[in-house]
Amino acid sequence: MSDFSLADLERIVALRARSGDPESWTAKLFAGGMERASKKLGEEAIETVIAALGTDAKALVSESADLLYHWLVVLAIAGVPLSDVMIELERRTGQTGIQEKAARKG
Repeated sequence: MSDFSLADLERIVALRARSGDPESWTAKLFAGGMERASKKLGEEAIETVIAALGTDAKALVSESADLLYHWLVVLAIAGVPLSDVMIELERRTGQTGIQEKAARKG
């Protein structure tokens, strides 16, 4: 297994976002703002679902990577650090999914 983590990718996204490099997809997404980045995230989510319904594991891996990357771009544009999401996930592991959903309704 690779030592590469989402935190590593978050750092790369932040560096490329500020690069101003016209060849950088990340810089272009940041320049396009939240609307453009969110639309790309939605497209990648749909493509990931389609890949999941298929039988090609390689396609699912590729689309999942695209989805995670675009999700991190959206978080960065919003100013939400990955650590905040990880803290929330950790908090949720202390209860079942059913308990967590019930707590949100209350």
